[in-house]
Amino acid sequence: MTGSTLGTPSASAQVSVVVIVHNDERLITQAVRSALGQGDVVGEVIVVDDASTDATPERLARLAAEDDRVRVITRTENSGGCGTPRNEGLAAARTPYVMLLDSDDVLPPEAVRSLLETALAERADVVAGVCVRRELPAGTDTPWQRDLFPAAGAPPRRYEGIRGCPAFLRDTLSVNKLYDRAFLDRHQVRFAEGAVHYEDFVFTARLYAARPTLVAIGETVYLWHVRREAGRQSISLRRDEIRNWQDRVDAHAEVVRLLAEAGEPGLATAAQAKFVDHDLRMYVRELRHKPAAYRAEWWPIARAHLAGFEPAAFAAATPAGRWVADLLLARPEAVRGRELARLGELAANPPRLAPPYTTDAEGRPTLAEGVPLSGLTELPPARLPLAADGAVRLGRFCRISLRLHDPYGLVSAAGPINAQLELRTRVGPPLGIHRAVTLAPHPESGWTAAATVDAFELRDVGEMTSWALRLTLGYPDGTRATTALRAPAPGKHHSVVFRPPARFALVQSYETNNGELGLRVADGIRGGWEVVRARLRRAVARR
Repeated sequence: MTGSTLGTPSASAQVSVVVIVHNDERLITQAVRSALGQGDVVGEVIVVDDASTDATPERLARLAAEDDRVRVITRTENSGGCGTPRNEGLAAARTPYVMLLDSDDVLPPEAVRSLLETALAERADVVAGVCVRRELPAGTDTPWQRDLFPAAGAPPRRYEGIRGCPAFLRDTLSVNKLYDRAFLDRHQVRFAEGAVHYEDFVFTARLYAARPTLVAIGETVYLWHVRREAGRQSISLRRDEIRNWQDRVDAHAEVVRLLAEAGEPGLATAAQAKFVDHDLRMYVRELRHKPAAYRAEWWPIARAHLAGFEPAAFAAATPAGRWVADLLLARPEAVRGRELARLGELAANPPRLAPPYTTDAEGRPTLAEGVPLSGLTELPPARLPLAADGAVRLGRFCRISLRLHDPYGLVSAAGPINAQLELRTRVGPPLGIHRAVTLAPHPESGWTAAATVDAFELRDVGEMTSWALRLTLGYPDGTRATTALRAPAPGKHHSVVFRPPARFALVQSYETNNGELGLRVADGIRGGWEVVRARLRRAVARR
């Protein structure tokens, strides 16, 4: 049962923005105003309140009083998911085009106009734009699946269905798109109802199965706010819960079924390959940090799902994804120790293949006993999974040392001609510091190298900045390969450095969740206080 307040869209407006909300009194106003701020192309902003019990209804009443384009639909019973309120908003829309917005996100200026102008010019059923994941409070921006979209200002890319571009299956978001409402109605493209998670997966599968005329533009049209320290995170961030993994697997199984039944077996296989390369690896690289009880539950769910995949899906996956899947399928029970560590390194981005480099009786490379590294020796140099151990001697001038390994002699056979160490910001503005390094042969195998970086060069970026350390090799054929430096051991090390007349910095080396070596630099007292605040926020979030 629902209630609503209705306005009338102007004759020239052509887009309805559907916003869903549940108990988000703090952020809903910002979201709605970002939609209203799109200008006269937005005829109505339909807000579906999924039975909020906080001050959200009062916020919405105020917004509706301020602008008659705001329509509020109030549900009296919470649906338990995002699908039901979105479907109600879509059913209530009265303009030719619709767009979706979550209550904790925003639309950047001119987003709707960019999408609508393209839809009209191209006669498109769907126009997709760039979504940017913004980590808060740091403000780090990461474009979602950026390679699927042209550069900003470049001509759009047009697809008659995505059969010719199956990579678009990686864009599982529903919110970065403008839809022709008649197309959605004609093909009955709707969300799953009720307490269903990863509802975007199934919605976009239904969309792609309908073979829309899809146009991709390079402009940013959606800002996805990621608040990892929020009191209650979104389902996609709750990867410490086994239900999260089961929900993801169930949603993916439904995606494959929908595509296959729509007569798109190639897309169904591509969806399985995408699962191996993206979904599976994302969870595997976190496994070593999970309790044994979690791994014991997670493992059989993964194996049962992978067991139903087509051989062509594994063949289409990246080598690292295929090797991870091979080990999972070869072991009936969750692995531990060295095998678990090797899984995590191969699941990293970019994948790492660290020692020991074992072989079978015929001398062929193996990941573990009975699990061959099939295809490894045929890979071009730029696709070889590298591994480099890193260490940092902290001080005013930080000395970074590394040892690059030579898996099965493949790197030395490729003959790298140059190497570069890069320090890249993990949070904040995307900045990089580069040092050319000379590779010296290691007495056993591989190479060593070192570089020095002024701590204040790292500190001058901001009050507190984290840096990733990467090594890039250049090969004679002009290609390059990159790997993250591996942390020497778990733990953190600190050093306070000083530069006259009165500048201080706190420098810390640490191991990331992926086993990579990182540097964190805080600017004097203010930066030190930010370190304390960050620890307090994490402690509160864990409660």
